[in-house]
Amino acid sequence: AALIAALPAAAQAQDSPQIFPTRDVAVTYRVAGQGQAAELTMLWSAAQRLLRMNMPQGLGYMVADHQGQRGFMVMEQMRMVMDLPMEQAGGYHRELQNARFTRGGTEKIAGHDCTVWRYQTASQSGDACITADGVMLRGNSTAQGAQGRMEATRVVFAPQDAGLFRRPQGYQTMQMPQGMPQGIPGMPQQRQR
Repeated sequence: AALIAALPAAAQAQDSPQIFPTRDVAVTYRVAGQGQAAELTMLWSAAQRLLRMNMPQGLGYMVADHQGQRGFMVMEQMRMVMDLPMEQAGGYHRELQNARFTRGGTEKIAGHDCTVWRYQTASQSGDACITADGVMLRGNSTAQGAQGRMEATRVVFAPQDAGLFRRPQGYQTMQMPQGMPQGIPGMPQQRQR
């Protein structure tokens, strides 16, 4: 009886994507939303669940530590570091952890196969094409009337240097300003709290 009771839960668990990469990867995306377009790169250290997002136009980078539940943003030109709440640093991965998913078809993006998953959360809806090993290659979202899109243009599976995810030494620490916008164009957005 216990085995039979466990079957629906196991089947249900398999009907959602792997949302964290299972191996180190660097992905370059073209992002667009709210009248803006940019290119950015995300680096994953899979074993530590660390994400580094290099901002467009050399503005700096953001690191999200999904295991430690903390994040920070580095503004290199100003030599400043700003601590971020995980709600912002975790981006779409935090939002997708509680989403309801519906499996769609398959696509090939940037030379890699992925499965399209439609998702719904309390604050947004959209679809994402995610590889079997947890790399999002394309995403479309609608949140609070705003739409965004991101699509991978280059995917490189390779070990990531641990130093890329460390807080830089000798930088001034600053507090996050009130009302700072959350998220980036093309990615699922967090609800303003």
